[in-house]
Amino acid sequence: MKTTRKSWLALGLMGLGAFLFQPTDATAQNRVRAGIKGGFNASSISFENANANDRKERYGFHGGVYAQIPAGEFFAIQPELLYSAKGASANYNLNAGGFNLQGRNTFRLNYAELPVLATFKLGNAVELQAGPYAAYLVNSNVSSTGDLGNSTLALNRDAFNKFDYGVAGGLNVFLGKALIGLRYGQGLQNIANSAAARTVLGNAKNGVGMISVGFSVN
Repeated sequence: MKTTRKSWLALGLMGLGAFLFQPTDATAQNRVRAGIKGGFNASSISFENANANDRKERYGFHGGVYAQIPAGEFFAIQPELLYSAKGASANYNLNAGGFNLQGRNTFRLNYAELPVLATFKLGNAVELQAGPYAAYLVNSNVSSTGDLGNSTLALNRDAFNKFDYGVAGGLNVFLGKALIGLRYGQGLQNIANSAAARTVLGNAKNGVGMISVGFSVN
């Protein structure tokens, strides 16, 4: 948590500096931008199973393309197409046939994601963003370690809702053509779709923090 706060503070200071010392260029603010981006994910889901404990984020990555379409001097719409790794891990503690079985499961849910973000420009370099996203579950698996053995198994995607949706918001800083961004996305769709999955996950939803770097090609 301290590292996250330091990252936000550092990016905020960079953005403030860029905002204060940048030249005014109305042309730059009103041109269409397009580029590539990628970076680090820290994702979580809220297990509702009482036997799941020591719950931790899954660390992964995201990557894809973006475009930014101006709709005025200080406003733009930014659609993106990303591959985004989500999920989480937790210990299990089961009593079966008089035996106490312990170990750890890591759920991996990987999505093709389409955010469409309203972008509010604070000059040429600093942007605040917020908007909805929709996502499609590309693949899913679970890795297990412990008394039940060590394995990685593909999970039937029918156990999960293939479509996810939610809201996202964050901050971008452009340093020339380079981009640095922080974002948080909160899912509004339940992850579990089958009775078995709901036994473990209940009404759990995706949540993910993202640190991005990118490059504008124009």
